[in-house]
Amino acid sequence: MTASGWQQALFTQSAPELGNQYRDDPLLASWLGRALPAESLRALEPELEELGALAGGPLYQLQLADRLNEPKLTQWDAWGNRVDQVEVTPLWREAERVAVRHGLVATGYEPAHGRFARIAQFAKVYLFHPSSDVYSCPLAMTDGAARALVESGNRQLVDRALPRLTARDPALAWTSGQWMTETTGGSDVGRSQTRAVKDGDGWRLYGRKWFTSSVASQMALTLARPEGNAAGGKGLAMFYVELRDGEGRLNGLRVDRLKDKLGTRKVPTAELLLDGTRAELVGPPSNGTRTIEPMLAVTRMWNSVCAVAFMRRALALARSFAARREAFGAPLARQPLHVDTLAALEAETWGAFLMTFLLVELNGRYERGEIDAEQRALLRLVTPLAKLVTGKQAVSVVSEVVESFGGAGYVEDTGLPQLMRDAQVLPIWEGTTNVLSLDALLRSDLHAGLAALMGRASSCVRGLKEPRLAAAGRRATAARERAALWRESDHDRELIQAGARRLALTLARSLQLALLCEHAQWMLDRGGDRRGYAAALRFSRLPTDLMHELDPDLDRLLLG
Repeated sequence: MTASGWQQALFTQSAPELGNQYRDDPLLASWLGRALPAESLRALEPELEELGALAGGPLYQLQLADRLNEPKLTQWDAWGNRVDQVEVTPLWREAERVAVRHGLVATGYEPAHGRFARIAQFAKVYLFHPSSDVYSCPLAMTDGAARALVESGNRQLVDRALPRLTARDPALAWTSGQWMTETTGGSDVGRSQTRAVKDGDGWRLYGRKWFTSSVASQMALTLARPEGNAAGGKGLAMFYVELRDGEGRLNGLRVDRLKDKLGTRKVPTAELLLDGTRAELVGPPSNGTRTIEPMLAVTRMWNSVCAVAFMRRALALARSFAARREAFGAPLARQPLHVDTLAALEAETWGAFLMTFLLVELNGRYERGEIDAEQRALLRLVTPLAKLVTGKQAVSVVSEVVESFGGAGYVEDTGLPQLMRDAQVLPIWEGTTNVLSLDALLRSDLHAGLAALMGRASSCVRGLKEPRLAAAGRRATAARERAALWRESDHDRELIQAGARRLALTLARSLQLALLCEHAQWMLDRGGDRRGYAAALRFSRLPTDLMHELDPDLDRLLLG
């Protein structure tokens, strides 16, 4: 055999392929069919088809080709002028065009889809995000800034910024940054050291922002402490900043460097020095952490949607690979243990999706004033719960998918390691699992939130007719009731804090199981599709009740 003939005879594994990401996702299609009126879905579907084809085709191919590119910071021009220009990668430039054209922020604010605007928006985001190398990050902050400005009631800033933040014209469109994190930390923002000084022309900011995502944006919202204000979170105020003036000159700030991160490397995250940065007060000159809450609610919703989208992308690649890869005489897709592994990941993805889009639906109704006190309490609790649980699920699912590729999953130019690194940001950004667990479970309105969550989950279970689904629903109820009973018991503060993560995850996973059972019954009733049934039963075999006896003294002993 010649050398060329011998080479031709060698086996070469074909790469996984993606099809239309809308058509290939039965869960998205079935949920939209349930959540939207038929005429609304018909109006939305052509755009979802287009985005699904783009996400699985040209944008995905550009993502692979762009793998080695990263944003670049040019601090000085050839003549010694400080310019601090950030150049993003070709994929991000294309992602920006796609995002503006399809209104990935604008759709949530336009009247076209009425009360279903948020659902329409996030169905698009769900398809777009995995092929964008986290261009969803500036979009999330843009959406959050738009929402915070609207709720602030600052008409001057709303009139100036909102048309740009929600624009579909590339010549007008802006994105926004979010500058909260300082060297004192990200979650404990009350320790912020940035000063706000008022002079004859308005406010100027002085301080160092240690972690500012997407410094290529045109504006940002940030926290600073007006001179004379008290220490802590109540002494902070929220400010609006435009990065450059009309001639492109920096607004009293300096980009010291771009961060060298584990993942999300396409996101130009920077360290900034604010040295007389002109700013405008958004709301009151104190209690800025309250002013920024609407932004955090929106960005946490984006985090949840992006987590589920990453899970769906990872599984789409894994299932394509399993159909092509032969081992021990059969494709992986027919190997029982491989099938069992992927089925568990698929069930996790279904549960995460249903909880996330419950959050999307509630948020849309809240923003339109179509929500009662019970639903508002549910929204306030589900926001941190969905963010924390989907972040953990995404990391777990993507890690298992990388392993399912064997050695190929560990090779950089397959794109799989990048997918895992990017997913790791999801449990961290906008509040770690521990921070959000405490945020959810130590808040003053927790009792109302728990009652609302119990009521929503109970309504899922009440309509179950299929016996095995009904049994799974009872398991969800038992886990949820045990968690709620533990929280309502007379535990001291230390024990409650120690158990906060397990409690939050149990509440979240039990709600996911209830939602899975409800959707599975709906699918059976509407045509006998049994995939939801399979997802619910498979999820019911996974850990749901994570509560166990806690002993902080034993933990301290173990840690020395």
